[in-house]
Amino acid sequence: MTKQAEQATSAPDRLVVDALDIEAQGVARREDGKVVFIEGALPGETVSALVRRRKNNWEQATLTEIHRESSQRVKPRCPHFGLHEGACGGCKMQHLDGAAQVAIKQRVLEDNLWHLGKVKAETLLRPIEGPWWGYRWRARFSVRHVRKKGVVLVGFHERKSRYVADIRECHVVPPEVSALLLPLRDLVGSMDAIETCPQIELACGVDAADATRPVIALVLRHLEPLSEGDLARLRAFGQAHPAVQWWLQPKGPDTVHLLDAGPELAYTLPEFGIVMPFRPTDFTQVNPFINQVLVSRALRLLDARPNERVIDWFCGLGNFTLPIATQAGEVLGIEGSEALVARSRENLVRNQGAVRSPTRFVARNLFEMTPAQLLEDGTADKWLVDPPREGAFALVKTLADLHQDPTTAPGWRAPRRIVYVSCNPATLARDAGLLVHQAGYRCTAAGVVNMFPHTAHVESMAVFERSGE
Repeated sequence: MTKQAEQATSAPDRLVVDALDIEAQGVARREDGKVVFIEGALPGETVSALVRRRKNNWEQATLTEIHRESSQRVKPRCPHFGLHEGACGGCKMQHLDGAAQVAIKQRVLEDNLWHLGKVKAETLLRPIEGPWWGYRWRARFSVRHVRKKGVVLVGFHERKSRYVADIRECHVVPPEVSALLLPLRDLVGSMDAIETCPQIELACGVDAADATRPVIALVLRHLEPLSEGDLARLRAFGQAHPAVQWWLQPKGPDTVHLLDAGPELAYTLPEFGIVMPFRPTDFTQVNPFINQVLVSRALRLLDARPNERVIDWFCGLGNFTLPIATQAGEVLGIEGSEALVARSRENLVRNQGAVRSPTRFVARNLFEMTPAQLLEDGTADKWLVDPPREGAFALVKTLADLHQDPTTAPGWRAPRRIVYVSCNPATLARDAGLLVHQAGYRCTAAGVVNMFPHTAHVESMAVFERSGE
């Protein structure tokens, strides 16, 4: 097919939308069954749409007019959201009612489990939901000096573009961060390094010594050394905005350092009496409100007892490990990064007053797991697994191999229960298929976690029990 044949037609088509995909595109079907994905359209709507791209089995189109509007359509809160030129690409679902957003994510989870893993959960967990606005305590803002317009832009990229959107407010970050967007533009615009500061990373938290005191950590990526004048400008900005704490990143993530001494950045898990100091480049959950509920539910589902040993795989800073250690008899946290293991050990010492069980952290390459490594870490009654988007294939495959040939591991027992926290329903479904069909487990429960409202990200949780137990 020629490139010209793939491009837009000149006249909009009238279509009836009957579904929504995970990218928040309306899905319509022509009389011949060909699928049309329509940006901006919602199920139940009759619309006109301009086809932008044609393939043999599908077409891509953009909404031009709504003839019959869905009852689930709502007015977006943010003026930068939409299909207009220069629209921000940070959110995809602000035009859709919140309950409908969660229902779509639940459907995506169920569809992935069944179509990719041939697994159906025995029970659907109630979705975990939290604040719809101001929830995003972590973000990465791109910075660009647009010479032709004589402005500096600070924000997310435009929809389907490498250009930085001209946003003046953002409703998914905390209001106090949204209020900094324009001052940050002015700050960078006044700097000698106006051309060599491509990014500002945001990490909100609290003072580890005083959880009532907010901290807004801003990590400035700078490609050239900063002048004394620019350092003075950063310090003046911090004095004008007392919650702001500047960190500098001259090269890779390991070069990140505080500009000046300040409060220790942390987040809290009040239910368990845990305070978790972290560096702004450490992995922590974007949504602290949901994280507290997520940890609480995961521990209820795990149901660790004082006589049980638990392994927390992909443990990071100890987000689940330390709360588990307030309940279980013994806990082992395993993480691939030596640096994160060192940080988790520091957090263990920091929280000795809350932790009541023997707890240790070790580093392992969890993407090259072998039966020998699994046996080395010993038998555990229960597992908590919280992998990155790639999932936990090597770990789960090794568990399945040991189940199918137990003679290779005499005396070793598989965990009775596994709680799996996922940020990618496709890799969860793949791993669930292995656990159910090759490792002797049942999927007793699964549900979504709406960690990222108004976006297409689907976080979820599933519980696996040994068959016959």
